[in-house]
Amino acid sequence: MMETEAGLGLEKSLIYIRNLENCPPSYLNDPGRKDFFEIVWLQQELPLHAVTDEAQQGRGDWIYLIPPYRVHQLNKAGKNGILLSFKRDFLEEEDKEFYLDIFKIFNIQGEFSCLPLTPGNAAELAKIYALLEEEYKGEHHSFLILKAMLKVFLLKLIRIKEHVFTAQDVNQKRVYEFMMLLEENYQLERNAEFYASVLGISAKRLNQILKEKLDKTAMQLIHDRIILEAKRKIIHSEYTLKEIAYDLGFTDRPYFSRFFKKQTGTSPEDFQKQARNHIESRFNTLVE
Repeated sequence: MMETEAGLGLEKSLIYIRNLENCPPSYLNDPGRKDFFEIVWLQQELPLHAVTDEAQQGRGDWIYLIPPYRVHQLNKAGKNGILLSFKRDFLEEEDKEFYLDIFKIFNIQGEFSCLPLTPGNAAELAKIYALLEEEYKGEHHSFLILKAMLKVFLLKLIRIKEHVFTAQDVNQKRVYEFMMLLEENYQLERNAEFYASVLGISAKRLNQILKEKLDKTAMQLIHDRIILEAKRKIIHSEYTLKEIAYDLGFTDRPYFSRFFKKQTGTSPEDFQKQARNHIESRFNTLVE
């Protein structure tokens, strides 16, 4: 029998499904939650993040893809929609292409990524989710059936996201490719020339494209990714700040502190205190 309930302890669970309005604090506060991929599907709601496209600013369906260990906790309380969480162990690692695609769709934008759903996509996903939820709630649910249905649901999300990110112009595809390269290499490669050479363009051209699409240079995005990892380690690990600095490739703790403060406006020590106070006093909200 596969354990699926947070009441049993998330460390013993592989998949967890709830309506957002019925998501208990025991799940939100469980330390095992950090190991889960989270899919938050808002249904006929306003988005949880700032939307620049005026055509998308009203109520609708939004899928948020939140990777494990992320710093942000989106404020989902009181929203209409679905929470679908699963552990990495629930995926078939033997299927390398599918496994890589999952990491791509969850990691493309760092803290979380968001997919606005068309009514047609929402209807298709709803059919798949209904079968998944029915099996999950069944008294004798099957591990294999749940795994298969989750894979179908994820494959549909992969198709939607690939369309959003690649069915545009060639420069949008280059942004996508850059973000994938960044996720895989930022720990070792921290200069724009490396990424530009892999993409087959000059560093100057890469920066022009990134500025046009994301309003940031390659170096700014590299620094953003390092800061994300630093924040993640500060909040979700037991490492000291000195250990985090060395783990991220900084030669000493003061250098790391100066870099962190320059990028965020606060020291890593102050960020650590603020994050802990924020989490203790306002669970399930966005840690800035």
